Amino acid sequence: MKCLIIVLSLALVQFAMTKSSAAADATIAAKVAANPASPLNHPMKTLSGNDVNPAEKYAGKVVLLVNVASRCGLTPQYKALQALYEKYMDQGLAIVGVPCNQFNGQEPGTPAEIAGFCSTKYGVTFDLLEKVEVNGDGACPLYKQLTSDATNPKFPGPIRWNFEKFLFNRNGELVARFEPRTTPDSKEVVDAIEMQLATP
Repeated sequence: MKCLIIVLSLALVQFAMTKSSAAADATIAAKVAANPASPLNHPMKTLSGNDVNPAEKYAGKVVLLVNVASRCGLTPQYKALQALYEKYMDQGLAIVGVPCNQFNGQEPGTPAEIAGFCSTKYGVTFDLLEKVEVNGDGACPLYKQLTSDATNPKFPGPIRWNFEKFLFNRNGELVARFEPRTTPDSKEVVDAIEMQLATP
C-alpha cells in the first residue's frame, strides 16, 4: 500500500510539473507572438554554434544587447556588464553580447578564443551570440532592423563602435539606445534597466 501511495504521489508531481511547463511554454509563445516585429525575432546562433531565436529565449525578460570586442579600449566594459547581470538577473535581466570584428579588427578571435577570453579575463556568464557584422550590406538581419530608418525610426543609424547598447523591454520592444562610451554602470543605463524591470 505504501508503495502504491508513493507511486501515485510521484505521478501527481510529474503531472503538475508537466502542466506547469506547458503553461510556461504557452506564456513564452504568447509573448513572442505578441510582438513579431521585434528585432529580437531574427534567428541567430550562439557563440558555440547552436540555433537560437532571441525573442523566444528572452521572452518576458529585459534585454541589454551589446556588440562586443576583445581588443578595444572599451573592452573593460565587460566587467560592468557582468556585474549588472549578476545584480539583476534574478529580476529578469538578460545581457546578450554580440561579437563583431568590423571596428579596426578588434575581435579577430575564433568562437573558442572569444569564449575563453571573456570567461578567463572577466568571468562572463551572460550569453554570447555568434560573431556577426552589424553595419553595411553584410550586417545580420537583427542589426539591419536595429539600424534602419525604416524599421527603427526611434533609434536609427549605424553602429558607431564596439559596445553600443540597445535596451528592450519585457515585450521585446526597443526602448533605449546608448552610445559605446556610456558605461553599463552609468546612472543613465542603470535607471533605464531598473525602470523596465519594475514594469511587468
